[in-house]
Amino acid sequence: MTHRKIVLLAGKGVTTNILYNALNKDFNIHSIILEDGVGKKEFLRKRIRHLGYRKVTGQVLFQLSVVKLLHFFSSKRKKEILKEFSLDNAPLPEAKIIPVCSVNEQKCIKALQEINPTIVVVIGTRIISKRVLDCIGAKFVNIHAGITPRYRNVHGAYWAIVNNDTDNCGVTVHLVDEGIDTGSVLYQTKISVTSKDNFITYPFLQLAEGIIYLKKALHDIFEEKIVIKKGTADSKIWHHPTVFQYLYNRIVYQKK
Repeated sequence: MTHRKIVLLAGKGVTTNILYNALNKDFNIHSIILEDGVGKKEFLRKRIRHLGYRKVTGQVLFQLSVVKLLHFFSSKRKKEILKEFSLDNAPLPEAKIIPVCSVNEQKCIKALQEINPTIVVVIGTRIISKRVLDCIGAKFVNIHAGITPRYRNVHGAYWAIVNNDTDNCGVTVHLVDEGIDTGSVLYQTKISVTSKDNFITYPFLQLAEGIIYLKKALHDIFEEKIVIKKGTADSKIWHHPTVFQYLYNRIVYQKK
């Protein structure tokens, strides 16, 4: 394959910065289509409609209390992980950024069609519509923080540890389809968790391991040597824990 052009389709955040810097060293990312993401009010309305007011209230309390504390106490460990895996969280280059309100808007489709990449690497966006996935002939690839399809959606490592399912505490590199982490598996691997790790640091470990296998997957696509692998037998969507769930797991079972 002579045409080798990669676009990063991403949401804003430190994980996007890390992924861009890691891939750009080896693949020279052409452009970054960066979405604003869903507004907080719209996000909460959708979540309440789907999960109910009581559960969402518990999730918000978790974010406002436990997550803030964990971020503070995990700063040293996050720096250790970045150093151990040589990860760079430097800001994205402004010259490569194409801002969009949503990955599903016409502006995004137009940008993809004009660039016409071979591969679109996805990180931190909302669910991508079929209209976008079909607008070009590129492969859309994602690093998912969990072993699929057993741990779809969010916090796959945390829920695997809560479930004493350490064999499925890991990360998946997969092709993107219209579902929630239902695309064909390219690579899966476990992560090594230490006593210093917690809800906040698991995703950094997953990203670090995922980048290694994402690079393998990109080479496979360029060389037309994709091998689809079998994921776990069962499938389930997981959500953010509520403050009550987290404390119950932490205190009663001494789990992270």
